[in-house]
Amino acid sequence: MTVSDELTRATGHADTTIDANVDVAAVQRRTLRLLFATQVVGGVGVTVGLSVGALLAADIAGTSVSGLAQSSAVVGAALLALPATAIVRRGGRRPSLAASYFVAAIGSSIIVMAAIRGSIALMFAGFFLFGGATAANMQARYAAVDLAPASLRGRQLSMIVWATTLGAVAGPHFAAVAGASLVDHGVPTLAGPFVFSTALFALAAVALITLMRPDPAIIARRAAAPNKPTDARRTGVGLRAALGAVAAEPSARVGVAAMAAGHLVMVGVMAMTPVHIRSAGHGAADTLRIVGIVLSIHIAGMYAFSPAIGWLTDRLGRRPVIGVGLLLLISACALAGTAGHGTARLAIGLMVLGMGWSCTIVAGSTLLSESVPVDLRASAQGLSDAIMGLAGASAGALSGVIVDASGYPTLALVAALAATPFVLLVTRRGQRA
Repeated sequence: MTVSDELTRATGHADTTIDANVDVAAVQRRTLRLLFATQVVGGVGVTVGLSVGALLAADIAGTSVSGLAQSSAVVGAALLALPATAIVRRGGRRPSLAASYFVAAIGSSIIVMAAIRGSIALMFAGFFLFGGATAANMQARYAAVDLAPASLRGRQLSMIVWATTLGAVAGPHFAAVAGASLVDHGVPTLAGPFVFSTALFALAAVALITLMRPDPAIIARRAAAPNKPTDARRTGVGLRAALGAVAAEPSARVGVAAMAAGHLVMVGVMAMTPVHIRSAGHGAADTLRIVGIVLSIHIAGMYAFSPAIGWLTDRLGRRPVIGVGLLLLISACALAGTAGHGTARLAIGLMVLGMGWSCTIVAGSTLLSESVPVDLRASAQGLSDAIMGLAGASAGALSGVIVDASGYPTLALVAALAATPFVLLVTRRGQRA
């Protein structure tokens, strides 16, 4: 079965009428296909750069602050999610996703300039804007469920998460080729991948702004309130209202907490894995090769199993899948923290880490999306991504300090301990959700 056939099959139960002029099932199929394609392109752009981001930061600024490169990108993704959400409320998913990718393309270009000039400040500014690609990547999963029927929300959301696999797994392997290809043009080896990221983000932005018509978020708002204007500049649908809605609904709180916990643990451990690999004393070429292998396996764990996780989310409920994800994150910390410089064990640990993250993201996103009213959904989603991103950024910022002071095993232990309270939060209530 082709990807196109699978997407068509997955949307076969969607409602087909909102008004006489819109075939919702057809719009949903086109939306999923476009999101699938741009997730592949954007996934390559993100990972080809971030796979060497910590190494570039370590060369320019030193190991102790190298985690701040990842943190800058994560903070950028978190904070850029807020204006992206505002754009969704005013103009829909199409301009929001495209703008996020254009910002990321600018950030990639700035990183290249920072590497050439050896500028720490410019590098961190570039990584901050680079986070726009992650913001777009994460917002795309919500675009996938704007028009999805309730019984298929987990699966359709997970399909777009899974699409990132095709680009993200390949990205780290392109890093070495991309780095070497531009050396003769004066671009440092570790900066070369970001040139390719710039082009890929621009391509994704152009595809979205051109092809995402009609806009799924606008159609969903019209369906929920056909007699109300779709202009979300009216009061009562902003971040403050969304915060109140999330705080008042236990299921929404669990969804947000699950995504924040998963991102905190994943970013904290993953950010310092390339630096840990380099500490084994490998040469630059071997280090890039091992980093490419380990991070490709990690990213496969993040995305490759998401269709199965989406099916389980719809079949078993949101909370059980979140609980399994948190337990996987703790197990991954144990595996990675005791791996030493054994590539195989480290890769397995990072794969399990990615699977745990995928469970919290797929089930948590689905739980949040269906726990708030449709007119507050975009604001709640943006708020959640900001919280999730800031949690990951905090972990990334501390990860370099912890590794520099006490080593990678200590980082893994601290990450595991940080996840434990969230297990209690999810399992405290016994209801299915």
